[in-house]
Amino acid sequence: MSQEITSTMYALVMAGGKGTRFWPESTSKKPKQYMSLIGGEPLLTQSLKRFDSLIAADNRYVVTVKEQEELARTCGVSHMNKDGLIFEPAGRNTAPCILLSLAALEEKGAKDADVLVIVPSDHIILDTQGFRDTVKTAGIVALETQSIVTIGITPTTAHTGFGYIEKGESQSYGASDVKSFKEKPDSETAKKYLDSGDYFWNAGMFVGTLKTLKEEFKKCSPSTFEHYEGLKESLGNEEELAKMYARLPEDSIDYAIMEKSERVSVVAAQFDWNDLGSWDALEAVIEPTDENTNVSTRKTYFEEAKGNIVFAPGKHVSIVGVDDLIVVVNDGAVVVMPKSRSQDVKKIVASLKEDSELGDLL
Repeated sequence: MSQEITSTMYALVMAGGKGTRFWPESTSKKPKQYMSLIGGEPLLTQSLKRFDSLIAADNRYVVTVKEQEELARTCGVSHMNKDGLIFEPAGRNTAPCILLSLAALEEKGAKDADVLVIVPSDHIILDTQGFRDTVKTAGIVALETQSIVTIGITPTTAHTGFGYIEKGESQSYGASDVKSFKEKPDSETAKKYLDSGDYFWNAGMFVGTLKTLKEEFKKCSPSTFEHYEGLKESLGNEEELAKMYARLPEDSIDYAIMEKSERVSVVAAQFDWNDLGSWDALEAVIEPTDENTNVSTRKTYFEEAKGNIVFAPGKHVSIVGVDDLIVVVNDGAVVVMPKSRSQDVKKIVASLKEDSELGDLL
């Protein structure tokens, strides 16, 4: 098997999400992928730059929604094709999003033999070279086996917040067949997965040729793929595209394709990974200062305080005599909660949705 990829490679970064797990800083108008939580640049910019020296900027694209056009364009300047934004008419989960993107890339010149690398826009990966090496390996495996290659994260804990990938027979280059995909497990099941050594976390990163991806859409989700040619013909006509897009089943790529396909391989990630699912996840990617995690503040004063996470751009923050709190301050809101209850941000967001006077905070 060749150690070089002879086909052209394309990067597709999915950036249309409107998650609010980092509320109040993350909102529907400026979701997490446009925040600068670590490294000084927005997460989307970091996701695009991660492909430097592997995939030409002209072959990098972002799929998002029209409401995020200005944010996405700003993040992508000089890091993607100048016409590199693909717009979903509306958010309809990852299978429609990816199928629309395949149609758009084919219209822009992508060929059946070209390799597509599909990744989320809001994950933290510090080992950039490890990421590139892993993607290159996945591309080689995708070409050699004509399979869709998913990049699996070797689990470090019995995490119940991720889906899992069970590996099967070994292949070349350290890849394996995928035996099964598992939904988010309970803690006992997650511990069994961890102890067995046969499972990866599912990070939602996929590599495959355009031809393989289209074939597996057609085979595994014909009710989705039957609209492929219609999507291609509608590109450039917003009204027609919206009508066509609304006909696609609102399925995830895992449900539509990956769980049903018999042409799926997995390559272990040779890099660190964090999906930043909540404020407390920042502890894993930011070095503590004075035993606290200071994400963004003007200055801080800590006394008899440790294990706190502080995000308050432009503010001076003093924390005295308390441990293990999350403190978030911006111009519109203040949140203080124990780290152990970081997921309760969604309860705050739910309450705001019911209060018409506070809609501007969402």
